[in-house]
Amino acid sequence: MPPVLGSDTHTRSYATVKKGMATSATISRRIAFLGYGACALAGCLWGTGFYFGRLALNEMSVEHMVLYRFLFASLGMLPVALVHRVRFTPGELRLLLVSAFFGIPVQFMIQFHGLARTTVSHASLMVGTMPVLLGVAAALFAGEQLDLIGWLALVGSSVGAALIVLGAHHAPASQGQPSLQGDILVVISLCTALAWILLSKRLMLTHSAPVVTAHTILSGTVMLALWVLGPVLLNPWLSHKVPPPPVAHVSATAWVALAISGLACTATTTLLWNWGIHRVPASRAGVFLNIEPALGSWLGVKLLGEHLGPHAFAGGALILATALILTTRGQETQPDLILE
Repeated sequence: MPPVLGSDTHTRSYATVKKGMATSATISRRIAFLGYGACALAGCLWGTGFYFGRLALNEMSVEHMVLYRFLFASLGMLPVALVHRVRFTPGELRLLLVSAFFGIPVQFMIQFHGLARTTVSHASLMVGTMPVLLGVAAALFAGEQLDLIGWLALVGSSVGAALIVLGAHHAPASQGQPSLQGDILVVISLCTALAWILLSKRLMLTHSAPVVTAHTILSGTVMLALWVLGPVLLNPWLSHKVPPPPVAHVSATAWVALAISGLACTATTTLLWNWGIHRVPASRAGVFLNIEPALGSWLGVKLLGEHLGPHAFAGGALILATALILTTRGQETQPDLILE
């Protein structure tokens, strides 16, 4: 039987297409892996935020501590903004300003006022509710789909964070006690953080993660400065004078804590997180937020003189297991449009 004309060409074309699809799938999995890795690293750095915040709070008010933290973060983000100069549409600018407002002055003021009223361990426990809140918000408002195993992984991760904190022996009363008011304030701050996360993800459909991160932090810091320094400027007309931010009497330890919390725990983490959720679903990336309470509660235990027990080790293992389940399952969604 004579060969069919063009059959070899058709076979080669089919093989080329199939090879291209396999390469594309490999690249997609690699990008997703890097996205999850960025979210995981962000969770690790975020986990130190309460610890360094507590060090600074020993010497200044919540308002001044948060302001200094974001001034350091702005120093790290200013070069990024200067290199990536973009023009936002009026709609994008409104979205950016709303995201910055909820993500910086509102979230961090409420969160650290909560920390000032509770313990580091309890504040970290409250953060453990964030992945479930994020999964619900992403499903309701961002149209993301999360199956039963994904939901079980998120809930299991939150249970692991709870085990870590609840398994610790609490410190004496002289070192501070948790309060319902402080815990509730931390949870309220997480609800405002949801707005920042979902709005930032929408902005990253048209702009890269570094651009969104830099402009969010810079504009949010301006709002924060007006919030904190505005009353100081009105001192000549006020009967009750507002103290200016402390400078001379702040110890080197507090300055180092503020610099680390601003550059590493804020600027770097926000950049990593935005880069990560630009490539993986926010609902799945949410599991890595539980690295923050896991590490944060451990630092809180050390800070408050507590001891880790078997519950803490079980909780850490549960968090790692759910993270592995969520990132290594066969079902994988396509990342958003990649701009870099």
